[in-house]
Amino acid sequence: MTAEELRTLIESMRQIGNDTQTCEVKESARKISSSLVETLSAFSNGNGGTVILGISEQNGFTPVPEFNARAMQDAFISQCDKLTPIVRPVIEILPFEDTLVLCARIEEMLPRDKPCYITERGQYRGSYIRTGDGDMRLSSYEVDRLLEEHEQPNFDNDIVADATIDDLDQHLVESFIRRQRELHPRILGTKSDEDLLLDLHVLRQDENHHMRPTLAGIMALGTFPQKYYPRLNATFTAFPGTTKSERTSDGRRFLDTQTIIGPIPAMVADAIAAVARNTRNGAIIEGAFRKDVPDYPVAAVREALSNALMHRDYSPAARGSQVQVNLYADRLEILNPGGLFGAVTVRTLGQEGVSASRNQWLSNILETTSYPDGGYVVENRGTGYREIEDQLESALMSPPHPKDTIAYFSLTMDKRRITASELSSQSSENVDQAILDALRKRHSVSAKDLVGISGLSRTTINNHVKNLIEQGLIEPTEPARSPKQRYRIAPSDK
Repeated sequence: MTAEELRTLIESMRQIGNDTQTCEVKESARKISSSLVETLSAFSNGNGGTVILGISEQNGFTPVPEFNARAMQDAFISQCDKLTPIVRPVIEILPFEDTLVLCARIEEMLPRDKPCYITERGQYRGSYIRTGDGDMRLSSYEVDRLLEEHEQPNFDNDIVADATIDDLDQHLVESFIRRQRELHPRILGTKSDEDLLLDLHVLRQDENHHMRPTLAGIMALGTFPQKYYPRLNATFTAFPGTTKSERTSDGRRFLDTQTIIGPIPAMVADAIAAVARNTRNGAIIEGAFRKDVPDYPVAAVREALSNALMHRDYSPAARGSQVQVNLYADRLEILNPGGLFGAVTVRTLGQEGVSASRNQWLSNILETTSYPDGGYVVENRGTGYREIEDQLESALMSPPHPKDTIAYFSLTMDKRRITASELSSQSSENVDQAILDALRKRHSVSAKDLVGISGLSRTTINNHVKNLIEQGLIEPTEPARSPKQRYRIAPSDK
């Protein structure tokens, strides 16, 4: 870090009034802050960060009088030695406003070294993660997920104790066996059906030598996996606004909701159908032809859903959590338990040659599991995220927004904005009616909500809102020019 970069960083914190996700300041006027080790653990377990000593947040991010940066350097290093693995930051002493401060850059640790924890407290009480501008102790579930990174998990290979081969879908199994023999005739061509299913971990023998489906086998090829794992399903919810707290004009929290069950191929197909019935198809004029385009490309949604169900956490601690498909007025969010695994990070998603499967047996099975509309559930070539990006780009949409935490991974797609050819066919009356329709489904909306829903410009929306207010059809909820301004249907007696 340079002195200029330090100045810019402090100025930004002065403006927002607190530390940031990636930077923590501590006074340490005469001794090291007792919470420093927690911050070192948090940055090491997260995405790294910077610690600055000699700056007072309480006094508006100003230098601490008579701070001795060089004396504090040895004390800082001694705190690093209190962690397992030991933290080795890059420490610099830099000038800032006529004094010297200590800056330490803490790098994110490799997955195989996490969790980084305060030695005397142990892994489960001494591991932290950065949240906002503070440090939070990791839950036991999160610590277990970090430890899981040290070796290949095998939870998808667990035997489903009470299930039998009759719990597998005969059509899916026959198609799976046929495809495997086509792909690998030399290895699998002469094996019996039972031996093939055993070798591919669709089945396993229990301690009594009974054939039982594995978790991977029943999730991919079962008739009703939720008979044994009721929460290994998916849920679909269409919310009326851009947050979960908004309600419709008649008080409903959801426009549509569905619990989706069945094997993974069926859940993917049913979730896609749920998204489709709650979104619209636009019409783009290309030359003399009219082309229907959905709010969200079907291929991108299918890939995201397949990835969520294939890569989710299937450990016992996560079997009570489902994959969530949340549709808002301006975006689609797909969320699964368990963060990214192995060498895959948000930065490397979609990069050639970077791929890792938390559930290796399930991934292998899904590669040759038939999808209801033809083909197979996944390609399993590490190209899924790239396919999502390509589909959105082809639809002239913004790239997806991935978010990775230890406990969950989410992928968000922004709603497709209306194109110029669609706008040309929108009369003023149609826009007014669309605004009124949106308000009838919700208690109130902001101009920002209407921009996100319609794809029209803020100026266009403001003009239409003004006209509807003048006609007495809608009314503002706040005084004029209020930053919290929203609009609602005007009472009929006005």
